[in-house]
Amino acid sequence: MLLQAPRLQITAPSLPATAWRTTGPIAGLVVLTLLVLSPWYGYHRDELYFRMLGESPGWGYFDQPPLTPLLARLSTELFGDTIAGLRVVPALCAGLLVLIGAAITRELGGGARAQTLAATGVGTGMFPLVAGHTLLTQSADFVFWTACILCVLRALLRGDGRWWVAAGIVAGAATFNKHLIILLLTGLATGLLVTVGLAVKGPRAVFGDRWFWSGAFLAAVIASPNLLYQAANGWPQLTMAGTLSEPVNRVMFVPMLVALLSMGAFVIAVAGWLWLLRRQETRALAVAALVTILLGWVSGGRADYVTGSLIFAFVAGCVPVAAWMESRAARRRTVWWGLLGTSVIGIVVALPLLPPQALDASPNEVSRESVGWPRFVAQVAGVHRALPPGTIVLTSNYGEAGALDRFAPDIPVYSGHNELWYQGPPPETARTVVAVGLPPERLRLRFARCESAGVIDHGTGVANEEQGLPITVCSGPRAPWTTAWPDFKHAS
Repeated sequence: MLLQAPRLQITAPSLPATAWRTTGPIAGLVVLTLLVLSPWYGYHRDELYFRMLGESPGWGYFDQPPLTPLLARLSTELFGDTIAGLRVVPALCAGLLVLIGAAITRELGGGARAQTLAATGVGTGMFPLVAGHTLLTQSADFVFWTACILCVLRALLRGDGRWWVAAGIVAGAATFNKHLIILLLTGLATGLLVTVGLAVKGPRAVFGDRWFWSGAFLAAVIASPNLLYQAANGWPQLTMAGTLSEPVNRVMFVPMLVALLSMGAFVIAVAGWLWLLRRQETRALAVAALVTILLGWVSGGRADYVTGSLIFAFVAGCVPVAAWMESRAARRRTVWWGLLGTSVIGIVVALPLLPPQALDASPNEVSRESVGWPRFVAQVAGVHRALPPGTIVLTSNYGEAGALDRFAPDIPVYSGHNELWYQGPPPETARTVVAVGLPPERLRLRFARCESAGVIDHGTGVANEEQGLPITVCSGPRAPWTTAWPDFKHAS
């Protein structure tokens, strides 16, 4: 007997009108705010890395799929090689995320008030703003994740199997940005197997629907270049997944999950998940959201990896919460003040509004790692230019390499960090090295002479990862670079 789909209760003609008068301006305001603030602080280390990788596009990299570096390349080509130009895409992604969130609310039967509440909560959420201000892999991933959920929701609620094809296309495309969409697909499969398998009634046979399998097939075909790249290169993403999985992530997972949007939005998300679970036609998606979050925690990943599921639970929760608000003005004030009041802290933390001196106390690592790069480059370049021609710079991480590539492109820079190791060792003619951030005691094992050239002081007073790192000048490599280069390889 075919497994039956949940019973359909919402059809396209019964959907409320789209609340463009409120959701459109909210999305526009979010984009405008992010664009205006985009030059503040400076490049984040990941942006500098993406910009550097984008100079030589490929089908994939050791630590990630190709889309975000490609977006960095396209941004610099279209909008200029500036920080503001690089951040146009994430700002647009944030605006699109607001609209998709409101569309999910509408799909679940939410009217203008519910859609406005959803758009406001997403648009003022801490991590959507972080990913909207800075070009991160999450910037596009949130859009892919929520768009896939919207397509699945329409397939289930409208009874139109063609939306499975759309979901497959979105899921396949998402793999070119991050492979985390696999968590969502695993959750969806689990939700459908559990809830559809237990359903007694239902007019559609999901697993017997050719559209469902067409969508799955399309997802696999579109994602196949990623699979081929991984297979051809020794499955580097598995190495990176192991590197990124840390016990501390499990400890901080729930606090981070609460803070990803805001405390008020998290309360609404819990209400939304319970509401989805109680309804037969959305129970599969409630199970999917829970499974993806649990997978994120068990794997030792960061909570922001599953932000898409939290956003879905929140925008779903706006439907019953808006209905609860309907009857009394006091309830409306409670919800709005609770949402916006708790969002204030996240807005201040997410956007470049704090003075640099206050960033040490901020939980926003992205902001801390976005200051001091020009001063860093000036200091390293000053050491380099006082040395003989042919001297190279060897950095400990991709942020340092990307900063030098951006602000001092005439200086040859190499790094053993992540994908940069695969770009090859320095030439054998490089006999003198300015090493940044590498332990001097290890360098002395590889070079005949090493002398300190000071420590990094980027002048902002922020105790980020670069502040205080050693600068060491070494000469006389003890072995050819081709032989020694494997010793410099590291992933993080």
